[in-house]
Amino acid sequence: MSRTKLWVSGFAIVALLLLFILTAFAKQLIISDGSTELLVIDHVTIFDGTGSVVLKNGVIVVEGDRIRSIGRRGNIRGGKGVTILDASGKFAIPGLIDAHVHFDQSADIFARPDAVDLRGIRSYEDEIEWTRNRMPDTLMRYLRAGVTGVVDMGGPMWTLALRDSENSSTSSPWIAAAGPLLSTVAEPELDSADPAILLMETPDQVQRLVRRIAERKPDLIKVLFIRNRSQELDRQAGLVEVAIAESHRHGIRVAVHATELETAKAALEEGADILVHSVDDRRIDSEFLAMLKARNVIYIPTLLVTERYDQVFSNTVNLTDIERRLGDPDVIRTWGELSTIPREKIPGGIPGAVLLMSRPMEFLNLQILMSADMRIAVGTDAGNIGTPHGPAIHREMELMVAAGMRPYDVLLAATRVAAEVAGRQKEVGTLQTGKLADIVLLNADPVRDIRNTQKIFKVMKAGQWVDLGPAPASPSK
Repeated sequence: MSRTKLWVSGFAIVALLLLFILTAFAKQLIISDGSTELLVIDHVTIFDGTGSVVLKNGVIVVEGDRIRSIGRRGNIRGGKGVTILDASGKFAIPGLIDAHVHFDQSADIFARPDAVDLRGIRSYEDEIEWTRNRMPDTLMRYLRAGVTGVVDMGGPMWTLALRDSENSSTSSPWIAAAGPLLSTVAEPELDSADPAILLMETPDQVQRLVRRIAERKPDLIKVLFIRNRSQELDRQAGLVEVAIAESHRHGIRVAVHATELETAKAALEEGADILVHSVDDRRIDSEFLAMLKARNVIYIPTLLVTERYDQVFSNTVNLTDIERRLGDPDVIRTWGELSTIPREKIPGGIPGAVLLMSRPMEFLNLQILMSADMRIAVGTDAGNIGTPHGPAIHREMELMVAAGMRPYDVLLAATRVAAEVAGRQKEVGTLQTGKLADIVLLNADPVRDIRNTQKIFKVMKAGQWVDLGPAPASPSK
């Protein structure tokens, strides 16, 4: 090759490199003509939830309710219509997502008469009415805890109406909802005019139930696969199969509650998309892992709920700082009152604190799942007795780290993967150009210590800052 050709070739390479640099620089030059309002979150360290490395000295540009651009900062120039927030020393993560809550349950001692029967003191109907009336307060507690999205994993039909009414609000987390749960066992203590649980009895009846729920366009359908010892397991699995097949026929994914290895395998065999509790009776095996992998199933460990039932029943509740600060005080107050109620007013008495006996197996199975690179999401089962709506997610994440997960992976489980549970991964769950601006700014690094998710500086929901003032005062009972 001649020197002239070499020189031309070299010039072309230099020119292309210069063009690349100028293009990259231009992307970081923030300019507004004043016709649009831009918010620039500058000098921020970014965990974007995509699986990429944490980006230091980054910038996030928000326009309206969307992320206009995100990346390493260049020259930032303000101007008319541009607001710059110096976030030096702050850490940005996607809005947290609790992929397992129940809005028809308040988390107080009256929430689950099938667990401890206090209907002689307060009727179940009165408890549900009280829970519904304070819903605006409950929803704000989620936002103030950095939770910008939730999945209601089963409740009365009114929970679907709640989803529809709140998803256009900036004073509420966005909601995905399943509607009534389909169960292999009856829960007569929870009967009401708008029941949260529907018993599966025959294949034809199960198909009708699914069609009835599907009319309300749920984000998913949940099945309670609890072994009924009076029936053959194959018969129960057959009803689960019908529920899943009919749901899939309507284009609806199915989450299954199955805590035994045998029932969990049966649920996977029938086509479950999500498992919403830990397998806690036996160590999971290679067959189970292969089924999860083949079907790309998401596993939600839901570790906190057993801890809190035991603590409430034994009057030994130990809350995190953020739960004490943002948890509903009226709900929390009832936990201590349980031990003062005369035993004759509690049919069956207070259950023994035995649920935590399953924790070693839950932890072991979660470690196996992580080592096998399975998809794991964060869900608290909030609303159950002792698990408060909103801040409980932070204790759940602590427990996942205690079980052996890295904080980085727990953050992925609480953002990107949890968004997949909701079916909203195209809109939320990661900090990327074009996605909704659901952002939490923290005062400390959550990748170094997961407890730093509790050190909240600011919360943004769909481009709007959330009021992080004093925790809302709950209406009295």
